[in-house]
Amino acid sequence: MQNRLATEDQRLVAAVQGKDRKATAEFVSRHADAIYRYVYSRLVPCADQVEDLVQLVFLAAWENLGEYRGASSLESWLMGIARHKVEDYYRACLREPEPLEGTEEEPSFGTLRPDFDELLDRELARKKTWQVLARLPEKYRVVLLWRYWDTCSAREMATRTGKTEKAIERLLARARNEFRWMWNHE
Repeated sequence: MQNRLATEDQRLVAAVQGKDRKATAEFVSRHADAIYRYVYSRLVPCADQVEDLVQLVFLAAWENLGEYRGASSLESWLMGIARHKVEDYYRACLREPEPLEGTEEEPSFGTLRPDFDELLDRELARKKTWQVLARLPEKYRVVLLWRYWDTCSAREMATRTGKTEKAIERLLARARNEFRWMWNHE
C-alpha cells in the first residue's frame, strides 16, 4: 500500500513539474485542507495569517518539488514544509517587538490591574521558552513541540518518524534535559 501511494505521489509530482494544470489542481485539492488545518491549529491566535502561510507552504513546495524523493508520502513532505513555515513565522514574531496595546490615555499606577505582574511574568516566560527552543538542536525542538504543543504521544511520534517508541522516549528525555539546562543558564 505504501509503495503504491509513493508511486502515485511521484507520478503527481512529475506531472506538476511537467506543467500539467490538472495535476497542479489535483496536487492542491488533495493536500490543501490538511495543510490549512495544520497551519490553522498552530496559528490560532493569529488566524488572519493562516491563508498567507498556506500559500507560502505551497510556493515552497513547488519551488522544491525536485527534492521530493518519495521516501515518505507527499502529504508528510508538505507537512514538514508547513512545520518549517510555522516555525519561521514564530521566529520572525520573536525578533519583532510586540506593540503595546493602544489606549487613549497613558495609564497611571492606580489604573494598572493587580495581576499585571503575573501577566508580565507569563509573557517573559513565553518569550524565554521560544528563545530556548530556537537555540535547541532541531531534533530536540521538534520532539518537544510535538509532545507539548501538538500533545503527541511517544507512539504517535514513533509512527511519524519510523523510530521505536523507546528511541523517542530517550530523545524526549535528552531534549527535556537540554531545554532545562539552557533555561537555567540563560
